[in-house]
Amino acid sequence: QVQLVDSGGGLVQAGGSLRLSCAASGRTFGNVAMGWFRQAPGKEREFVAAINYSGASTLYTDSVKGRFTISRDNAKNTVYLQMNSLKPEDTAVYYCAARYGTRWYRGAGDYAYWGQGTQVTVSS
Repeated sequence: QVQLVDSGGGLVQAGGSLRLSCAASGRTFGNVAMGWFRQAPGKEREFVAAINYSGASTLYTDSVKGRFTISRDNAKNTVYLQMNSLKPEDTAVYYCAARYGTRWYRGAGDYAYWGQGTQVTVSS
């Protein structure tokens, strides 16, 4: 079992930055691949970014490439999502997710464990 707690969301103006954190507890964090997803009102949950178990490999959806950075600190059992140059269309509830295994996946169905979500609101 892996328990996840998301934090770091808030209200920011367009062009601003936020850093989301996801603290994990439970079994060995180093054996877990992590992802960030988001869901805007009336829309399906969508993939944002993922990172493999070691942090050496990452994947991003096209709309956030060059603006968002996913990273992890296995010593702290924490994964981060640094979000820069935020746009109003980034407004959503952001969820971290985890799955046992070494590589990342981009499908929500590939992840077994989920955080509670943190709201990100970007004003224009």
